[in-house]
Amino acid sequence: WYHDNLTRHAAEALLLSNGQDGSYLLRKSNEREDLYSLSVRGKDSVKHFHVEHSGTSFKFGFNEFSSLKELVMHFANQPLIGSETGTLIVLKHPYPRQVEEPSIYESVRVHTAMQTGRTESDLVPNAPSLGTKEGYLIKQGRIVKNWKTRWFTLHRNELKYFKDQTATEPIRALDLTECSAVQFDYSQERVNCFCLVFPLRTYYLCAKTGIEADEWIKILRWKLSQIRKQLEERNATLSS
Repeated sequence: WYHDNLTRHAAEALLLSNGQDGSYLLRKSNEREDLYSLSVRGKDSVKHFHVEHSGTSFKFGFNEFSSLKELVMHFANQPLIGSETGTLIVLKHPYPRQVEEPSIYESVRVHTAMQTGRTESDLVPNAPSLGTKEGYLIKQGRIVKNWKTRWFTLHRNELKYFKDQTATEPIRALDLTECSAVQFDYSQERVNCFCLVFPLRTYYLCAKTGIEADEWIKILRWKLSQIRKQLEERNATLSS
C-alpha cells in the first residue's frame, strides 16, 4: 500500500473512485524528503496526514512507532481525528500498489478490485471483476414516478439493483452494452441526479452527494468507453 510517486490528487482519485471508508495508502510528501503522507478515505472525502521518518522510527503526531506495521495496527483499533469537525477515521483497508484501475482520472489506471484486510499480509485478490462499484441510490419508478432507495452493484458490464443490501436476487440487471449515454440530470426536483439512457427507457437515479453522483457517472462512462473500444477493435478485426 506504499505508492511511491503518487500525487495528492491521484491519491484522492483512487480512494474516492475505488476505495471505501477506512481505505488508506502511503505516499511521498511533496514538502520534505523525510516526510510521507498517509491518505485515508472517510465518508465522502480523503484526509492527508504527515508521517515523518527519522531513519529508525515513524512519527505520527505525538506518537512514535518502530515500523509502519506498528503504526497501522495502532490506528486500526484507535481512530484518527479526521478534521476540525471531529470526523473519526479507522485504518481498515490498505490500498495495494499492485492493483490496476480504470482511468477515471488523468493518469490513474485501475482494472482489478481488491478485497482487503487490516494488514498488508491479509490482502486477498477478488479477481476478475473490473472497475466494480456498489452503493445505495434513489431510483425513480417507471410507471408511478415515485422515488425508492435501491442497492446498486456494478460488475463488468452489468449494473444490477436490489431491494436492499441484504437481498440476494436483483430486481433488474441492466446490460451496459445497450446503454448509449450516462449524464447528470437537472430535470428532476431532486439534487445529485443522473440518468442512464437505454433504447426503451431512461433510468433516473439520485445519489446522496454530488461527489457520489460524480463517482458513479465517471465509472459508468469509463465502462461505456471500454465497451465502444472493444466493439471498434472487434469490427476492425472482422473488416481486416
